[in-house]
Amino acid sequence: MANSKYEYVKSFEVEDEVMLPNLIVVRIDGRNFRRFSEVHEFEKPVDGRALNLMNLCATAILEEYPDIVFSYGFSDEYSFVFKKTSKFYQRRASKLLSLIVSFFSSVYVMKWKEIFSEKELKYPPSFQSRVICCASKEVLQTYLAWRQNDCHVNNLHDTCLWMLVKEGETERDAQEFLKGTQKQQKNELLFQKFRINYKNLPAMYRQGSCIFKAEVEENVKYNENGTPVKRLRRKARIVQSENIAGRSFWNELPSLLKEVGGFTEDVDKVNPEYVRFFQFEKKLMPSTWIVVRIDGCHFHRFSEVHEFEKPNDKQALNLMNSCAVAVLEEIQDIIFAYGVSDEYSFVLKKDSQFYQRQASEIVSVIVSFFSSMYVMKWKEFFPRKELKYPPSFDGRAVCYPSSKILQDYLAWRQVDCHINNQYNTCFWMLVIKKGKSKREAQNCLKGTQAQEKNELLIKEFNIDYNELETMFRQGSLAFWEKEDITMTHENTASVETSHRKVIVEHCDIIKPEFWEAHPSILDENHLLFEALINNFSYQHESLGKVPLP
Repeated sequence: MANSKYEYVKSFEVEDEVMLPNLIVVRIDGRNFRRFSEVHEFEKPVDGRALNLMNLCATAILEEYPDIVFSYGFSDEYSFVFKKTSKFYQRRASKLLSLIVSFFSSVYVMKWKEIFSEKELKYPPSFQSRVICCASKEVLQTYLAWRQNDCHVNNLHDTCLWMLVKEGETERDAQEFLKGTQKQQKNELLFQKFRINYKNLPAMYRQGSCIFKAEVEENVKYNENGTPVKRLRRKARIVQSENIAGRSFWNELPSLLKEVGGFTEDVDKVNPEYVRFFQFEKKLMPSTWIVVRIDGCHFHRFSEVHEFEKPNDKQALNLMNSCAVAVLEEIQDIIFAYGVSDEYSFVLKKDSQFYQRQASEIVSVIVSFFSSMYVMKWKEFFPRKELKYPPSFDGRAVCYPSSKILQDYLAWRQVDCHINNQYNTCFWMLVIKKGKSKREAQNCLKGTQAQEKNELLIKEFNIDYNELETMFRQGSLAFWEKEDITMTHENTASVETSHRKVIVEHCDIIKPEFWEAHPSILDENHLLFEALINNFSYQHESLGKVPLP
C-alpha cells in the first residue's frame, strides 16, 4: 500500500515514553464534579453509593489491565499504580492516561443504574487524568501518603461544613467559620456541637479505599464424585487502611512486594510540592493548532462482539458522529472535527488556552467525555442491542504550526479513510458474497492498486465504488455553522437573528473548495470576532432587549 504525500505530518508527533525505572501512576479526577454531585443530588458530606460506584469502576480497571497492581481512591479521584516492569503501550504517557480515563468513564455510565436505580443520569460524567512518574519507591510512598492525607483533611472539613449547613448556616458562612481552624478544633466542633466522634465515621469516608489483587481459592469445577476442584486465582480486593503508605500495610501484601517493591521507612511528613515535581506534564506549544485524535481500542473485536454490519455499519458511524457533535458543544474551543470508522480528530483553535494547553488535561477530558457519551447514546442508535462491555478509546495531542500543515493532516486522514474503506469493501464482498475465508480474501487483495480494486467491485459484484455512500468513502466533518432564525417578541415585529450550531457533513476536504466555502473555520481573526459578537448578543438578549441582527 503506497504512502500518501501527506504522511509527512506524522513527523510532528512527539514521543512521551515514561522511561524505566520510573514507577508509573495514573491519577484521574472528576471534572466539575461539584456541579455533577449537586445535579444528581448526592448526599452531603459524603454519598456512600457514589463512592461505591467509583470503587466498582476502579475494580473493573484492575481486572481489565493486569499491569495495574494497586489503586487508591476517595471522593471523585482514583490513582492507579503500574507494576515496576510494565511495558504497557510502550509506557507512552498519553496512551496510558487516555485509555484508563476512557475505560473508567465508560464503566461509570454502564454501572450507574446498578448503584442509583432510582436516579436518571442527566448528563455524561467526565474525568481528567495525568501521569505521575515516581523516580523511586520512596516517591511513590510519599505520593500515596499525600493523597490519603488529602482524603482525611477534605473529609473532616466537609463533615464540619455540611453539619453546620444542616444546622441552618449558609454555605458561605460555614466556610468562613471554618477558615483557619485546625484538625483538633474541627474534631471538637463535631463532638461538642453535633455529638459526632469523627473516628467512628465509616472508614471508607475517612481513609479512602485501596484495591489490590490477592490470591483466593475458588471452585473451578467438580469431579464425578462431587468433590470440588480448587484453584488459586488473583482477584481484586477492596480494603480500607489507616495508613496505606505505612510499612505495616504495604509490606504485608506479597503481590505488591513482588510487583512494586517494599517500603523501608515510614513517611513522617508529607510535602505535596515535592510530589508535584514528578508529575509528567507537557504544555503544548503556543500559537499552534492543537489536534486531539482518539482511536477505538480493540474495536475489531468490539465490532464483532456487537455484530456491526460489514464493511460499514451506518448506525455505528452515526453514533461516533453524534458523540463528536456533543464534544464540540461541550468544549467551545474545538472548532472542527473529522472522523472515520472508530477514530475522530478534534481541532482546537490556534489561540486556545483550554486547560492552559496542558496536553494531559486536554486529551483526557475529550476522551473521557466522548467515552461517556458513547455509552449514554448507545440505545439511541442500537435500541435492540445490548452493550456487552465498556468501549474504550486512546488519544494523543499533536501541534501543527500552520493552517496549511493542519489541512495536510486532515487530508492524510481522509486519504486513509478512502484507502481503508476501499480495501474493506473488497475484502468483505469476497468473504460474504464469494464465501472466501479471511486469509483467502487477504491473499486476493495483496498488492492490488486502487484501480484494480475498483474493477474487482464492478466485475464481480456490480458495485461502482464512487456510488457508495459518501460517509463511507470520505468520512464525516463536524463544525460550527451560523444558522439564521426568525424570532418574534411581544409587541414587536419579527426579527432575523443568527446563532451557531454544530453540523455534520460528508465531503471532500482535500481539495480547496470546502475551505474556500468555510473560511471562518481556520481564520483566527474571524473566530475571535465571532466569539465577541456571540458574547455581546447573549448579554444583550439576557437583558430582555431585541436580539442583534
